[in-house]
Amino acid sequence: MAEILCTVTDGIATITMNRPEKRNALNTALIDGFRTMFQQLETNPEVRVVVIRGEGKAFCSGIDLRELSSRQHTDADPETGVVQIFQQIERSRHPTVAMVQGDALAGGCELALHCDLRVVADVARFGMPLARLGLIVPFPLGQKLVEIIGPAFTKQILFTGQPIDAKRAYEIGMIHQLVSLSELEHATYALARTIADNAPLSLAGMKAMILRAISTRETIEAKDLHDMVTRARKSDDAKEGVLAMLEKRKPTFRGH
Repeated sequence: MAEILCTVTDGIATITMNRPEKRNALNTALIDGFRTMFQQLETNPEVRVVVIRGEGKAFCSGIDLRELSSRQHTDADPETGVVQIFQQIERSRHPTVAMVQGDALAGGCELALHCDLRVVADVARFGMPLARLGLIVPFPLGQKLVEIIGPAFTKQILFTGQPIDAKRAYEIGMIHQLVSLSELEHATYALARTIADNAPLSLAGMKAMILRAISTRETIEAKDLHDMVTRARKSDDAKEGVLAMLEKRKPTFRGH
């Protein structure tokens, strides 16, 4: 069974994460699939807008913890390439819409945030539980949170590691449209249809303008923060946090 699917119908491309039994956790196959599909969609003249969705009850639960754990216990770099693929999605010339039917946690939350628009079912939750895993959010992903919801709510989400429900996410400006689960697909594709009916040169130009307007964020020196992220990924606490999550127990952190 393919773990990621793509269809194009009447100007609307749909990318579906197809690991429902793993809550669409981002493994190597999914990350590579996103990279390949967005490369192909960039040069497809039939595409006007891209919808990203997940099969099953969860939108995306973040990085596949079993893959991450196996890398942590080898000499392999725990880096997964997820930052780069989110940036590729954000910089796509096509407008992107996240259709969020369920939990969007950690990398799943960031995936939704790196789409241009978010249509969300009222049963969904958003969260960044990295502190519960002994990890640090990479600087470009932390920037995205601050950009969308501001520093105050970013602190709450990152420091507590607790998810917020869709209603609260709507209140703090994290999502654009909040609907019932039964209305989600119709609402998402109605929005996508509205976008796809507009002039493609206008869409590409206005998206490029918006990206240029926020491009100064890329000039911020962040090597020291990257070093902190890398050190945390390789720490004993991160190994303990991931293992505890897999074993469904409370972790014991020791600060090293």
